[in-house]
Amino acid sequence: MLDELGAAIVNGALAPGEVLRSEELQERYGTSRTVAREVVRVLETMGLTTSRRRVGVTVCEPAAWNHYDPRLIRWQLDGADRPAALRTLTELRSAVEPVAARFAALRATPEERGRLRALAVHLRQTARARDLSAFLGHDIAFHDLLLSASRNPMFAQLSSVVAEVLAGRTGHGLMPEEPQPEAVALHVAVAEAVDVADAVRAERAMRDIVEQAHHEIAAAVSSNLGG
Repeated sequence: MLDELGAAIVNGALAPGEVLRSEELQERYGTSRTVAREVVRVLETMGLTTSRRRVGVTVCEPAAWNHYDPRLIRWQLDGADRPAALRTLTELRSAVEPVAARFAALRATPEERGRLRALAVHLRQTARARDLSAFLGHDIAFHDLLLSASRNPMFAQLSSVVAEVLAGRTGHGLMPEEPQPEAVALHVAVAEAVDVADAVRAERAMRDIVEQAHHEIAAAVSSNLGG
């Protein structure tokens, strides 16, 4: 029920200002009042709806949404407006991840530097094996560790956002069957730069990673659309 309603709101099937009645939701989904209230409560915490007595549950304007919520991102990536969602998410990554890499090079612990090097090796191995599932797991862990090692808690909290982007890219067939050697080499370069505290090189390599991902996604989307 949450997934269907959330996706309907995020992808425009339920327009801002539209009013939903709790009784109608219960009947439509065959749920209890308790379940319906819990779903509405979650939608409200995400900024997708607001509730008022004698009015009902009203769909909110996009400006009110929590655009960093991983569920909202997943619904956007599953919808027809996926290219626009990917564009905005890539712009966010471009603004944050290179800077996070710079600070990680300056602030990471010896243990974190070692783990990052190990993840880069795993990425190279799984890329060669064309194991996209394992590659995705290591890729998510790599970016999560990098954001955490920046020692900026606001950067670190974007880890789930980046994870959804990476997972959505793989899940929707926007990844090459074999990850590009250049992309893997750039991850290795980031790990090596962080390992030797080279902030400038870490930032540059991470910026190249995000830019390459942007070009690959754009090409894949164009191909899927027949462009």
